[in-house]
Amino acid sequence: MSKFDKNIPYNDLPLLPPNADIETKEILRKTISAGRALAQLNGTLKNLPNPTLFLDTIYLQEAKASSEVENIITTNDELYKSLVADRKVENSATKEVLSYKEALWLGLEQLKKKPFITTTLCINIVQCIKQNSSSIRVTPGTTLSNTKGEIIYTPPSGENVIREKLANLETFINEDDTIDPLIKMALMHYQFEAIHPFADGNGRTGRILLLLYLKLSGLLDTPAIYLSEYIIKNKADYYKSLRSVTEKNDWKNYILYMLDMIEETSARGLERWNKITTVIDKTAEEIKTKLPKIYSKDLIEILFRLPYTKRQHLIDENIGNPKTVGNYLIALEENGFLKSEKVGKEKLYLNERLLKILENHYRPIKPTVNAKRCLTT
Repeated sequence: MSKFDKNIPYNDLPLLPPNADIETKEILRKTISAGRALAQLNGTLKNLPNPTLFLDTIYLQEAKASSEVENIITTNDELYKSLVADRKVENSATKEVLSYKEALWLGLEQLKKKPFITTTLCINIVQCIKQNSSSIRVTPGTTLSNTKGEIIYTPPSGENVIREKLANLETFINEDDTIDPLIKMALMHYQFEAIHPFADGNGRTGRILLLLYLKLSGLLDTPAIYLSEYIIKNKADYYKSLRSVTEKNDWKNYILYMLDMIEETSARGLERWNKITTVIDKTAEEIKTKLPKIYSKDLIEILFRLPYTKRQHLIDENIGNPKTVGNYLIALEENGFLKSEKVGKEKLYLNERLLKILENHYRPIKPTVNAKRCLTT
């Protein structure tokens, strides 16, 4: 392995697969438990009456969390209002989060048409995130620094070098089937972040690629998992484990971190979806009892598609004409199912039960062993 110097472009970044033992007993044991947790989440999502119902909400939450890793902060309330209300989004952080969600949808749609992760796909994703014509870095001088302003990493430099590294990554992702897919996911994520092919948006693009890979590999039919939520809460360990690969060729602790992330977020996701489906069933029964003339399965789905809804949403789903759906929303608010709020000239209706679950603060399902592990590296 070539000597790493943080101040010099890492053009000698080794190609994949790495020259290291990436299938130790500890890693393989963790792969089994992480895979089991992911399979349980996948089974739950597949058995939902309408698996696509929550997709907008899921991807907005992941977009919010992934952007927060980059210190782009907005609130759930602002985010959902901006998505539903018919008004121009003024908040720059909210704009970036909405662009991230759009980029995730774009990636999934392109994956349907061409089931490969390619350099072109990466470029399309970052352009959607940044809402510009970004492409591979061509200007030299890119460095990554810590909060003190000290250089901690200088990624490869030169368009040809970067494209060669990406070509190797593309081949590894799409053709090498000799490695367990969860281990492979960890390897590809490190490599993409180490190549750092864009001037900006690398972290968010890399986290979208994780979700696309879970879909591509068949590990998660609907990539409804908040991986970035785990990274936020274990951010120092995330960056430390990445640096340990670069500086010490320590793949083991980094792979274990990524597998911990899969296991933890899968368990957390399973808990969250069970809570949401329980609340949906309870709300449906209550509306059926209190407002039987209003109740319909379609109405319930609209109320839980996003935390906020409005009259036009009900009209678009043929629930009734403007006057009828207006009366429905009033009745739902009077009976405590919704809470109205004026946003500009519109009236939005908040499903507080759903928002409460989404805003339930992250807490580990179990103690994270990785925290101790990384501190010793």
